[in-house]
Order: sequence, then C-alpha cells, then structure tokens
Amino acid sequence: MPTSSRRSPKGREGALDAIWRWLGRAPFEETTALQERLRAAVLSGEGPETLLFCEHDPVITCGRSARATHILATAPELAQRGVSVAQASRGGDVTYHGPGQLVGYPVVRLRGGVVAHMTAMARAIACVLAELGVAAEFRRDAPGLWTNDEKLCAFGVHIRSRVAIHGFALNVTTNLDAFNLIVPCGLVGSRVTSLTRLLAPLGVAVPPLEILAARIARELGAELNVTFHANSIAMWNGITRMIGA
Repeated sequence: MPTSSRRSPKGREGALDAIWRWLGRAPFEETTALQERLRAAVLSGEGPETLLFCEHDPVITCGRSARATHILATAPELAQRGVSVAQASRGGDVTYHGPGQLVGYPVVRLRGGVVAHMTAMARAIACVLAELGVAAEFRRDAPGLWTNDEKLCAFGVHIRSRVAIHGFALNVTTNLDAFNLIVPCGLVGSRVTSLTRLLAPLGVAVPPLEILAARIARELGAELNVTFHANSIAMWNGITRMIGA
C-alpha cells in the first residue's frame, strides 16, 4: 500500500476545509441518524464534510448483505451479554461494535468510486498503524485491513448522491471474544485481532482512542485533499442546531 504520492504540496495547498469530531461512547442508531442529517447538509451545501469518531455500546450490526444465520448466539444469550442487534444501511454482512473499538464515519463527497473511497480510508489507517510498528494490508475481496491473516479493521459504506456515510471499525482494545457471537463479515473461519494484541509483543503502549482519531483524521485528510479541523463545542453545537440533531 504505497503512500509516497499522497502528500503533494500542490494538493495540500488546495485542500478543502472540513471538521472532525470525537463523540465518545455513542449509541449506534443515534450516530446513524446524525450521519444522515450531516449528509443532507453536505448535499444542500449548508454543512461541511465531517469525520465522526466514536466507540459504540455492544451491538451487532447487519449490513445489506447480512444473513441471519451469521449471528451465532441466540437472542437470550445476546441479552444476557448486553449486546443489541441493529440493521445498518452500509454494505457488507454482520459485524460487531463495542467498547475499545475506534469507529470512524467520514461524511464526505466521493473523490472517485466506492473502492477508491475505502482504499483511501485503508491507506490512512495503515499509515497510522505503521507509525506504531504494525503492518496492515487492504484486501478488496474481503474489505478490511488484515495482518497475519487476521482482520484488524472492517469497512462498510453507504452512498447517496455521491456522498458517503458509515466507514470503518478498528479493533484497538476490543474484547475479541465478542466476535465469537457472529461470523465476522460473513467470512467463515476468518479470525480477528486487535491493536492491543499486536502491540503487546512489541512492548508498545496502545494510544487512547481519541489520540488515534486525531492521527487518522490527519492522514485521511491527506488522502482526500481535505483539512479536517478539530472543531470546538460551540461550533459543533451550531452545526447540530442547523441540522436539527
């Protein structure tokens, strides 16, 4: 995954302004509704492109290609573990979100096709991981970042009028046992991993989610030729009032 062509001075001089925001722990359904409002604002020209980061309460999300049989646990078992199930407009199959997982939602206009958009996200995250000593590779056949045949980061998007929502889920300190509840992304026999598991043998500390978010915002901005600014509470309150969130 070469990155040498990303940081052309000419490209950064013409970069557009956008914002990124750390939401903290946020319910999945609420962040989906927020993304839809932000997309409507981008389409109308009233709001900026926005990159949201959060971690979710334990939830299994089912994309447009999801099969019910890929949820391996029964409803009572999920309830006992405090895991909910939600439908998602993104592509893909079944996945898990939960504490310790950094979820990123770029609400941005497509610069190319859908694959180019996911590749841009993958390159940005892979660059941040490389800084920590972790090599990860994007697989188009099973969209995600993989290392040692284990999936570290999942991708899924929804496009309307060439504006994307949804995005990626990076396992940082995620409880990987939760993935035993599902067939992750519908890939039978596939294994998942986390940044914690990969960095422990290297003796490298795992950065807090918000620090990782800031680094990914920087790198994704370089990929998309956008400057993502960390916005203030006052600015964010103004945006949410404008979109009725």
